[in-house]
Amino acid sequence: MGEFAATADASAILTTIGLGSCLGIALLDPGGRAAGLAHVMFPQARQPDAERPGRYADTAVTALLAALARLGSPASGLCAVLAGGARMFSFKGASGPDIGASNLAATQEVLSLAGIPICASATGGSSGRSIRIQAADGVVRVREAGIDTELYRPPPTRQGAGASR
Repeated sequence: MGEFAATADASAILTTIGLGSCLGIALLDPGGRAAGLAHVMFPQARQPDAERPGRYADTAVTALLAALARLGSPASGLCAVLAGGARMFSFKGASGPDIGASNLAATQEVLSLAGIPICASATGGSSGRSIRIQAADGVVRVREAGIDTELYRPPPTRQGAGASR
């Protein structure tokens, strides 16, 4: 939790599990150059956390953008896929903060400010999720309540007839 990774290695698989109220933020270069994934626990850092920028929505997106830029994928070509942000515990008659919704709102705001569209999402509800990215083709799969589904597949590139990421 609170970690992030970015890769340009086509053989890599990026995974994060245990996304309850936490949010998985995948940033993908549909052109096939790189992918990044963060496991966000909280919406906003109150103070900089240089050791774990993936812990907060605001610093995780910034850290992923910097890592992907170093790998040759500028922000202008990226899209986001989000999973998690559930409300895991609801107590009858009690109203408390919905960390999952707060994580999602903060992430949406940071992505909007960066000009990064959200291509797909599986958020909210009350079930935990896991997210997995196949770096070779950019396919994002989400596992929820024991069911594994393909959440996002990049469109075929125009580099060659029928070529895909």
